[in-house]
Amino acid sequence: MIPGEDFVYLTEEGLQKIHEELTYLTTIKREELSRKLEIAISQGDLKENADYHAAKEEQGFVEGRIKDLEDALRRAKIIEEDVPNDVVRVGSTVTVVEEGYDEPETYQIVGAHEANPAEGLISNESPIGNALLGAKKGQTVRAMTPGGEIRLTVQAIE
Repeated sequence: MIPGEDFVYLTEEGLQKIHEELTYLTTIKREELSRKLEIAISQGDLKENADYHAAKEEQGFVEGRIKDLEDALRRAKIIEEDVPNDVVRVGSTVTVVEEGYDEPETYQIVGAHEANPAEGLISNESPIGNALLGAKKGQTVRAMTPGGEIRLTVQAIE
């Protein structure tokens, strides 16, 4: 990421997922919470009404998530699919070997909203993703992870 930029990097698929979640939350989920609140309010005495408090808490969470998704859409930058693979960029699939290990690992560098390390999708903002940005094939980079510093050698960039 270039200093000063404040983008939310997304694939086309990630952008679609955000649109779908936002539509669900602003239509179906809001309506569902509205009904829950109506029922809870009709029960009277809101101070000690667990259903009311649970619905209000859920409503706060949902409204916060809606704001987060709307913000992500405002700042969205679509990851270009057909870019040169001479250096690691957001959107690259990169195969690396960690120093001290023989098994290569493959990651796709994505924006934070799409990151899912269990599926090999790592954020450009994560220590490993950030360290790999700009690296070339054959280059060794260092990343400070919660477990300490690791060194990764780039084997392939797609």
